[in-house]
Amino acid sequence: MKRFLLGRIAQTVPVLWATVTIAFVLIRLAPGGPFTDERNYTAESIQRLNAHYGLDDPVPVQYVRYLGRLLHGDLGPSFKYANRTVNEIIADTFPVSLQLGALALLFALAMGIPAGIVAALKPHSAWDNAVMTLALLGISMPSFVLGPLLVMFFSLRLGWLPASGWESWPDRVLPALTLGAVYAAYIARMSRAGMLEILPMDFVRTARAKGLGAAAVIVRHVLKPGMIPVVSFLGPATAGLVTGSFVVETLFHVPGMGSMFVVGAFNRDYSLVLGMVVFYSAVISIFNLGVDVALGAMDPRMRSHRRI
Repeated sequence: MKRFLLGRIAQTVPVLWATVTIAFVLIRLAPGGPFTDERNYTAESIQRLNAHYGLDDPVPVQYVRYLGRLLHGDLGPSFKYANRTVNEIIADTFPVSLQLGALALLFALAMGIPAGIVAALKPHSAWDNAVMTLALLGISMPSFVLGPLLVMFFSLRLGWLPASGWESWPDRVLPALTLGAVYAAYIARMSRAGMLEILPMDFVRTARAKGLGAAAVIVRHVLKPGMIPVVSFLGPATAGLVTGSFVVETLFHVPGMGSMFVVGAFNRDYSLVLGMVVFYSAVISIFNLGVDVALGAMDPRMRSHRRI
């Protein structure tokens, strides 16, 4: 397990470096700059601001300087939010995105796993067809369509839940449902596929032949190997839920990293956008590493040195 873990960490470092480099180059290639649309600034003021933030230096010099700060954990100052650093903005907004992602993940697991298990236990039945139809609908419907539909039904027509905001627990329901629906659909399909792959195996038939009840066979012998596809999906899914809520946070006016990222992109806030890309990449790498460790513990074949 130690060798397996070190191999995964060794793969993560060059991926993070490549992500930072590509993001830095693409941001600098974008037209305009952080202060080009400021009508209250004169040309001389813009020149002084560029000199103050080092934006008038050659791009390679800016890149090396940014990497040096990054090694010390400094993501730099925000160009649009005076007297605030990117570290401070992330510290304020990430807990909101983390909470939203955790709620959406709980909803996805609570809906997807039971639905997939029941569908696998009754293949080609009316329940199986209904679950797979709903899963296909959930995968096909984007969040910017599902969100307004939920608001129209639960907020405007029924008046049960708030349409936007992030002040009380009812405010969290619709964003979590919107964000978690597509992942619930994926988890349901993967749970069904994993269970159907395990159920016909010899050790399951042997357990049944020994007289174990249906529930005991499922819990003791089928559930753990059948959920391996779901565990494999949890890494990118969790990272996507925490970091990929741009549309949902903007739609429901949630003060998280996603909405702040969108604002930073519109404002051409180089340091804010790049800092969030770096932070997102680190979070995704951590989640994927955690899933690799969990899979290595569940399936010894994953720990083989040939897989590193």
